[in-house]
Amino acid sequence: MKHFYKILFFVTITMVVFSCSVKKDTGLSRNWHALTTKYNVLFNGKEAFKKGIQEINTNYKDNYWQQLPIEPLQFTEQKIEVKFSGPGANFGGKKDNKKQSSPFDKAEEKAVKAIQMHSMNINGREKNRQIDDAYLLLGKARYYSQRFVPAIEAFNYVIVNYPYADLIGETKIWRAKTNIRLENEKLAIESLKLLLEIRKGQEYFLEGKVKEEAHTALAMAYVQTDSIEKAKKQLIFATETFYNKEQSARNMFILGQMYANQNKKDSAAVVFQKLISIKKAPYKYKIHAHIELAKNTTKDSSSVALIPMFLKLIKNRDNRKYLDELYYQTGVLEENRDSIAKAMVYYKKSISAKDASNQQKTFSYERLGNIHFKNTEYLLASAYYDSVLNITDDKNELRIRRVKRKHKNLASLIKFEKIVTVNDSILHLTSLSADAQKNYFEKHIAKIKKEDEERAQQRLNQIAFGSSFGGSSLQSTTKGDWYFYNNQIANFGKTEFQKKWGNRELEDNWRWADKGFNSNTNTAQKDSVQVKTINKKYELATYLEAIPTKKEVLDSLHFQRNNALFELGLIYKEQFKNPNIAVLRLERLLALKPAKELLLPTHYHLYQIFHQQKNNAKENRHKNIILTEYATTPFAKIILHPKKDYQEKEDETELSETEKKYKEVYYLYKKNKFEEVVKEIEKVIPSIQNSKLIPKFELLKAYAIGKFYDKGTYKRALNNVAINYPKTKEGKQALVLIKKIK
Repeated sequence: MKHFYKILFFVTITMVVFSCSVKKDTGLSRNWHALTTKYNVLFNGKEAFKKGIQEINTNYKDNYWQQLPIEPLQFTEQKIEVKFSGPGANFGGKKDNKKQSSPFDKAEEKAVKAIQMHSMNINGREKNRQIDDAYLLLGKARYYSQRFVPAIEAFNYVIVNYPYADLIGETKIWRAKTNIRLENEKLAIESLKLLLEIRKGQEYFLEGKVKEEAHTALAMAYVQTDSIEKAKKQLIFATETFYNKEQSARNMFILGQMYANQNKKDSAAVVFQKLISIKKAPYKYKIHAHIELAKNTTKDSSSVALIPMFLKLIKNRDNRKYLDELYYQTGVLEENRDSIAKAMVYYKKSISAKDASNQQKTFSYERLGNIHFKNTEYLLASAYYDSVLNITDDKNELRIRRVKRKHKNLASLIKFEKIVTVNDSILHLTSLSADAQKNYFEKHIAKIKKEDEERAQQRLNQIAFGSSFGGSSLQSTTKGDWYFYNNQIANFGKTEFQKKWGNRELEDNWRWADKGFNSNTNTAQKDSVQVKTINKKYELATYLEAIPTKKEVLDSLHFQRNNALFELGLIYKEQFKNPNIAVLRLERLLALKPAKELLLPTHYHLYQIFHQQKNNAKENRHKNIILTEYATTPFAKIILHPKKDYQEKEDETELSETEKKYKEVYYLYKKNKFEEVVKEIEKVIPSIQNSKLIPKFELLKAYAIGKFYDKGTYKRALNNVAINYPKTKEGKQALVLIKKIK
């Protein structure tokens, strides 16, 4: 019996060793290697592959403001491909141990192990029916590792060596997807169309799931080649069966986006409504389908009907992570029906939502900025646009560049409005009598004293209550809360008060610095240690002395304000297309009797505005002023001959003479004969009124003036060039110099 067990043991060992051989084509060997491959090596590889796909789905963030990619996968720049020498390429190569391996690396490693250890290639034919699965897994793992050329080699090995395998259709789809990634879309389209053709006598028939994948891949290829109509057709086919609920829902959502991008709102609404009604569709696509429905509504009753639905979605606790988008879209619907106040409330809620993304915030901030901009509340609009620029992740996006440009224009507008406001205030004070000035500032001092006392009392309360409740972090917003019933708090407050203020007499204005300290330990030296410093913001003389009285300062204030009014008129007229406010600024400028260089362009811009508004009476008034008082200027000639361009063509002989004269004057400038330059230019300009070289002469004249006149005169000369020739190179250069002078 003992010998029997020994013999049985050796026979068993022999059979196992014999069956493990990959060179023996026996039923036992084939089945043993197939089972080991499938349930051991390949099982672990496929599990790693699934984990990698799960990580991609978890980490990939879709941007629903743009058309989604069909495959939710973002590849970096093309990696360097490892040289591939056959289907078993690099199987024994050493990996960089320092680099952390991904699940796809592990899947590839298991696929390679299955091929190396269990491949039964006997007489040119593979006897292990699981090896084609191993090669498919190998190719898919390399695809997600962005090693496309080796991936294609693995897929080709399956197609060539296993033409009748069950997975041949799936393998061809993966090869086509890899070709799309390699920008071989034409080859991918041809192979997929051939795969999808159903012919009589075909050895294999595509299953519904594989056919769905083929249509999806074909849609990917058409999107890459901008064949949107063909891509839509393939997406329709891909969504008929709904085998892969994740990809099918995505395909349907993208189909709706394509219709919306083509302004086919009704077709888009049908697709999104269908997606919402599919129970097994992932919720993220269904909730965004609701949002897309709202985006594709027009400003009619349909938008009103959607608001109750969105309010219901907002109340649903399952939608908390989508609240920023839901609030925003509800705001858009309210704005579409002119409920601006409600819209602003929802935009602000969108911004303050717990999980609000920065991108969503940029849209809400922009909407709020646009509302304030439309209401001519430019300071608030600028603040919201500034918020957009501060949090945006893509500063090169076209929408963000537009916001940046608008914000820049607003910055100039706000600057000039501030100049007008401040200078108006100062000039108003200078126009008051001495008694009126004194009365004005006495009221101002009383106001700031009261505010300072309230802040001091509030700070005292914070210190006292902070000690009671474990520190001074308690930010009390109350004024004069009664806490003296608590001896501990009262004593603490008394100590802090004495540290800060000393022993003060109980009298009015006890906080004034000149009251000094009245220490119990040093009362004898009270008079000698009194603090003599006085807070100057409480002194009337501080303000009265600051009022300007010198003529040159007052002239500068007038000039700055008038120039700012002119700039504001141009900004409102040209940049913000708000002619009504432009008229207010320019007409006020005329009422203030500005410098001569501002009068003509102001009349001309008002003439243009009233001409566009067809206000004949006011148009003719400014037109007559220009034609009578400035008859020889280019502005008058443009009014008389609006279709003739005086800056386009000149007689070549005349131009040559003008250029020659400019060179002569320029040489005088180079020889430091600045006064002579100014005189020569003043002689030349009346005779070359139609020349395009006038801005050059005027700028050179300004340069010369700057050499022997004061800074104010130089600035006015440059200002003349900037105002009269704003679109020329010389006008822009003058603006740059004015800013440098400032």
